[in-house]
This record gives sequence, structure tokens and C-alpha cells, in this order.
Amino acid sequence: MQLSKKILSNLDGTVQSVPPAAIFELPEKVLQFGTGVLLRGLPDYYIDQANKQGIFNGRIVVIKSTDTGDTDAFSNQDGLYTQCVRGISDKKMTEEYIVNAAISRVLSAKSQWDEVLACAANPDMEVIISNTTEVGIVLVEDDNIKGHPPVTFPAKLLAFLQERYRYFNGDMDKGMVIIPTELITDNGSKLQSIVIELAHLNKLDVRFIDWLETANYFCNSLVDRIVPGRLAAAHQKDAEAALGYTDECMIMSEVYSLWAIESPSSKVKKVLSFTKADDTVFVTGNIDKYRELKLRLLNGTHTFSCGLAYLAGFETVKDAMENEVMGKYVHDLMIYEIAPCICGDAISAQEARAFSENVIDRFRNPFIEHRWISITLNYTHKMKTRNIPMLLKHYEQDLDVPGYMALGFAAYLLFMKCVPAENGVYCGESHGVTYAIQDDQAEYFYQLWKSYPEAEIPGKVLSDATLWGTDLSELPGLVFAVQYYMKSINDTSILEALKAYELNRHKSQPNEV
Repeated sequence: MQLSKKILSNLDGTVQSVPPAAIFELPEKVLQFGTGVLLRGLPDYYIDQANKQGIFNGRIVVIKSTDTGDTDAFSNQDGLYTQCVRGISDKKMTEEYIVNAAISRVLSAKSQWDEVLACAANPDMEVIISNTTEVGIVLVEDDNIKGHPPVTFPAKLLAFLQERYRYFNGDMDKGMVIIPTELITDNGSKLQSIVIELAHLNKLDVRFIDWLETANYFCNSLVDRIVPGRLAAAHQKDAEAALGYTDECMIMSEVYSLWAIESPSSKVKKVLSFTKADDTVFVTGNIDKYRELKLRLLNGTHTFSCGLAYLAGFETVKDAMENEVMGKYVHDLMIYEIAPCICGDAISAQEARAFSENVIDRFRNPFIEHRWISITLNYTHKMKTRNIPMLLKHYEQDLDVPGYMALGFAAYLLFMKCVPAENGVYCGESHGVTYAIQDDQAEYFYQLWKSYPEAEIPGKVLSDATLWGTDLSELPGLVFAVQYYMKSINDTSILEALKAYELNRHKSQPNEV
């Protein structure tokens, strides 16, 4: 038995959230560019929640860039799919099955572009969401919006908006609220600037360009939820057996979710009424606070920890968190060193602590296979952008060496000890296993490790202002601390070095030893 409208009334309590029949009569209010699992696991999740609560009362038309993939699968299942929410919340294991009915239909931009443009004539259509993987938010100057379809997402969006302007004769009330969820900073502002520039490059009517700029709302947004996508084959089989139906579009997501949408407009808040259904999706005048929390506490902790964890022999984040020593390092780094550096007028200590506890639950999720080696991608760039500002902030507040940060930096230097391999790749070695270093500074570190003894590496790297934008060797005690921890790791092991640090932490700093 396959998931569809006709079987919903037969579902038992295994599915915690089932759409009522009335949902299928709701008008189409949202145009969504992308069928990816992040969109289905986060924005579509919130809209489904709101519809079931009788709040938003609108469904989604999904635009797919190609003819391949899930178009037929969605059609066969009346747009329905199961979302399996699994993970840890408030330190407790949780699992929930939701039948999501937010999607009305899926159209192919390649073969059904006329039907996509026809959606512009729908007076109920108010919102555009995107997460594009085809090209993304980039400007291609020769992209003709008269294409069938245009090549890039910004050009497709511009063509749709032009059609809407034409159909409603430039009615200022028929502009759209546009929310990109692509993982780039200021995604709404960047998309808006590209769309407007494309309008000029395509020599479109100045009256349309004025409508484009004044009647439409491009909102920056931040999304945060891990949505791995399809369940592993064995887990899929077990889930379908428990649910009593098959589902070609089933996805899994973690419990935690956040969607912060930036706009000061009261109209935007009114249009995005689905935000009333859940306090983890909201419209606010500034989303910088949420970006900072995620960047520093989640991403920054990952970056300080990944070298240590990988060189200690842990393959995944959950494996590391199950180890008492490594798990304590991750927790204490986040709570005691990173969190205090972001607290101030915008972020309270309570907010930082609450976010940190959520992150710890997420790291411990046994259903997420997040590999440390993947987190080391672009290691140097991540260290510079995510963590060096926190290191500098710590020294503004406290001249003691931040030991957890220094340990993470020591492991970073050891991880980046590499030699050339085939095809221009540089590789390191740990526990007899060779690993690829995917970092644009790999050649720099190869030359450094080849030319200097290990004891001199911390001073050379930390003093290199071309890497970090400042001379970090001037920070009191930092060079010595990193040297000390590198030697401790090499003389014993990662875990023994962490244990030794914990024993000495309350007694003295390394530069006092």
C-alpha cells in the first residue's frame, strides 16, 4: 500500500500528524524553487504545521529544475510524504512520524515552464521560497529571461515576477514575499541585487523595475536543521513496516529546527502567518543574533573539535560525543570558552547557554552520521572566519590562555601535517590511515612542516598575518600553549592530553608549568 490521500483515514497512531481532508482544498499560496530535502524538512514542515492548525491555509507549488527525480513520485502520492523526526530533545530520545501535505503539486521548469508562469496569475500566490542547487544565487549576465525556461534561478524568478506584473497591471498589492534559504550570508539582499541587475541587463520597462524594487520584499533568512534525507534502506523498510505503507519520498530530519526571517515590514509578518504555528520560525528586524549563535557555537565548536576528534580516531560526531573525555571537551569548549565571547547587548548568557545545550543534544543524535573528516573541509578558512574572532574576543576579556581553543588549534596544526599525493592532492596520516586534506593552504603547510621542526610550527603559523589578518603570536602565552599541547598529544595521545589538561586546568595554565 502506497502513501496517498485515500489511505489517510486508515492510518493508526504510529503516525502522529495526519492531514485532514480539508487541507487538500486549500489554495496555492507558495511557489518553491527546489525539491531538496532541506526545503521539505524545514520550510515545508512549518507550512504543514500551520495548515493543520488552521493558520496559514495555503499550499506549495514546487518547481523542479529538471525532469528527473521525484516529480512522478510526488504525483503518485498526491504530493504527500512522510517526515521522520528523530533525535534528542531535552536530553531525551524522541521519534515522530508526520505525513506532510504542504505540497500541492510539483512542476518541472524544463518541460512545464508555461505552467510555472501561469502561477503568476494566481491572486492567492504571495510567497516565493528557494534553495537552489542548479546554479544558485549568482549573476549570469547573458541569461535571457525569455528563455524557456531561463537558465539560472534569478532569471527564472525575474521572468515569473515580470509575468505577475503584466497580469495584474502593476498592482502594488500583488508583489511577492521572497525568502531564499540558500546558505549564504544576506541571501535575500544578494538575490534582490542580482534580479534588479538582470532586469536592467534585459532592458526591461522602467515601470516594471520600479514595481520590482518597491512592491516585492526580499528577505534575508537563516535556516538551521540537519535533514539527511532518505532513510537507510534497512531503516526505511522498518519504518514502512511500522507505518503500514510505502513512501518513495520519505525523509528523516533531526528534532531541532530554526528559521529566522529578516524583515521590519508588518505586511511581511502578515503574509507569513505560518510563523505563528511554531516559535522556532519567526520574522524579526535583524537575524544577526541567530547567525552569530549558529556560526560560533555550532560551527565554531565543530571547527575547533574536528582535528582533535579525527586524530583521536573518532569517525563521526556522535561517536566522539559518546566518549566521556572527548564529549566533555566539546561541551566545555562551547560552554566555558566560546559562549562567553558572544554574550553582550545582543545575546544574553541565558540565550547562549540554551543554544549550547541544544547543540549538545544535536551532536549526540544517534541517527545523524556527521563525519569529522567532512567538517575538516576548508579547515583554514573555517578557523579564520569562525574561530579567530572568538580567540581575539577572549583575550579582550581575559588574558589567560583559552586552553580548549589552544588544544583545538594544536590539533589543527597536526592535522595539516601533509605530503603531496597524486593529482595535486595533499594527504596526512593518522593511525596508519591516509586522509585527504581539502584545504587551499595545504601547499603552505606542506612547505612549513618540511622546512621547520615541530616546535617552531606554532610560532610560524600564529605570527602569519596573511593567514589570520593579524599576528596571533602577540596574544600572551598562546604560542607556548599550542607548542605544549602539540608535544603532549605526540608524547601520549589526544585523549591522554585532554585528560591531563582537565587535571591541571584548575591548578595552572601551561605557561606556568
